[in-house]
Amino acid sequence: MRRASSKLLSHLHHQPHPKSSLSLLPKELTTQLSSLSTTTTTNEPNYNHPSQGHFKTHNFLKLTQYLANPSQNFSTVVDPQSPPYQLSSRQRKSKEKSDLEEAFESAKTAEDMLYAFKEMEASFDERELGLASLKIGLKLDQEGEDPEKIMSFATRALKIIESEQYGYEKPLSLNEKLSLSMTLQLLGSTCYSLKRFNDALGYLNRADMILSWLTKEDSSSSLADINAVLHAVQLELANTKTALGRREDALGNLRKCLEIKEMTLEEGSVEVGNSNRDVAEAYVAVLNFKEALPYCLKAMEIHKAQLGLNSVEVAHDRRLLGVIYTGLEQHEKALEQNQMSQKVLKNWGLSSDLLRAEIDSANMQIALGKYDEAINTLKGVIPQTDKESEHRAVVFISMAKALGNQEKFVDSKRCLEIASSILGKKELNSPLEVSEAYMEISMQYETMNEFETAISLLKKAQAMLERIPQEHHSVGTVCARIGWLLLLTGKVDQAVPYLEDAAGRLKESYGSTHFGVGYVYNNLGAAYLELDRPQSAAQVFGVAQEIMDRSLGPSHVDTIEAAQNLSKAYSAMGSYALAINFQQNVVHAWENHGPSAQDELKEANRLLEQLEAKARFASADGNPLKGSPSCQTGEVTSTRSSRPRVSSRAKP
Repeated sequence: MRRASSKLLSHLHHQPHPKSSLSLLPKELTTQLSSLSTTTTTNEPNYNHPSQGHFKTHNFLKLTQYLANPSQNFSTVVDPQSPPYQLSSRQRKSKEKSDLEEAFESAKTAEDMLYAFKEMEASFDERELGLASLKIGLKLDQEGEDPEKIMSFATRALKIIESEQYGYEKPLSLNEKLSLSMTLQLLGSTCYSLKRFNDALGYLNRADMILSWLTKEDSSSSLADINAVLHAVQLELANTKTALGRREDALGNLRKCLEIKEMTLEEGSVEVGNSNRDVAEAYVAVLNFKEALPYCLKAMEIHKAQLGLNSVEVAHDRRLLGVIYTGLEQHEKALEQNQMSQKVLKNWGLSSDLLRAEIDSANMQIALGKYDEAINTLKGVIPQTDKESEHRAVVFISMAKALGNQEKFVDSKRCLEIASSILGKKELNSPLEVSEAYMEISMQYETMNEFETAISLLKKAQAMLERIPQEHHSVGTVCARIGWLLLLTGKVDQAVPYLEDAAGRLKESYGSTHFGVGYVYNNLGAAYLELDRPQSAAQVFGVAQEIMDRSLGPSHVDTIEAAQNLSKAYSAMGSYALAINFQQNVVHAWENHGPSAQDELKEANRLLEQLEAKARFASADGNPLKGSPSCQTGEVTSTRSSRPRVSSRAKP
């Protein structure tokens, strides 16, 4: 992807230098200097000639000599009776600054710009060097230089521009406000590179505020310039928020990027297609496959029209579409898109992408119950991988999944052991990829009821992910699974801190109404109830039920089970009126499911009758009961559907 600094630099080249010395030369003097240069008899180069637009490093030495003795560069034939024309001190200084600035603007590399800037520092006031400092910072960023070096120039530019803003009564011009916004964007981008994400967010939010104001206040003639900077800021905000785990917030910035491209580029351009795919990928990252689908389809429609059915971009669109259909549990469609993608990737000779697509295809076959086909696909992939490569480890993990579904557990475990052996050697070099693989392996051990092994692998993954600042959300996912497994194995005291940590991290990353957060709260409530903390349990069960009602709908099985658990929590507190109310809602919900939910409806009615009996007994006794042990813990719903399933799907 082209660095934002490249586009911002191209914008800056059209801006006049603030406090520019070029405008200080009197018109009459410019004319006289022009006539003098046309009659020169010296061999010195003509620095004002338009043909010398590319300034090279050796020109700086000649320019320095020229500026040191300007009178020696002009040898004119004059009337002895006429007094020689001489530049005044002020005019000479103006010409010197003009030539220095021209040299700086003509420089094509960061090295040349730095050389010219050093010469300028001797002649220009500090307040005249703001835009030059910004241009150098952008050029260094464009060329991938040391972020600390970029930071020094960006900070210097900001200090100068801000002194202009606050040191004088005159407000900043449009160009000065744009320069300020670009400086803040560069500071934000550089802080991101230095992993100073909170600092980056501060700079970028400030730039966004200035640009948002400009889009409302300034004329349409400058809107294209504003949008160019705004797009760079929005893209950097998306990156920074993602790094902080705020993926739901980042989606808004990516959508804004798409809107800007749709406004500024031709309809149906390839870049608009790419932006649609970026948004689709962001929705996939937060497991919102339904919202991802239209953006991915739009991207593929544009890429088909502009690049053709057999283009690489369309192949990548199809692969992403396969992931989305898998998330929507439309596995036949997923496999169809994957196979079409493979044909194109094979034709283009993109072996690495093709390899990943073939592994995806095997996983889709497993989801469809085509285990033998999946195993044959994976056997065909193995020879294409290096013996100790991560790709081979991933192949064996998928092979283990297929064998496990065939209940060939000995063979499945052997595949997992091979994969773990390979991955153990890659932990330092590829911590993210290895941690994701460990999470997948742990899930397979979980299906074989080997919970201790599963927990051990998850803790290894957690330790690796905690060292990667951008993986805040993944740590939440791992904590959710560890908490679930500890709860499942009766280690409730140990489960609670993991579940509490997971709830906080996932809420921050995916938003407070994401269904995955609801699953975690549901399990946390079960843990609280087993620890005889019914009030805490009721509180988090209430949150879980509200989230699932909003994200999954009131008739979803997991929403009903959350309401069931909430009823039991209130029963444990002796609040029978509330418990009965929620249990009645559970009964009505199962009734709406029809004949397929007869067993669930029968159990819900039994619990309702039990609650009504307890309520009558408490009322007659005049001393409300807190409920029997069976009502407090034993009947808390903790079926497979109550698991924090977000952990198993956090990385589709």
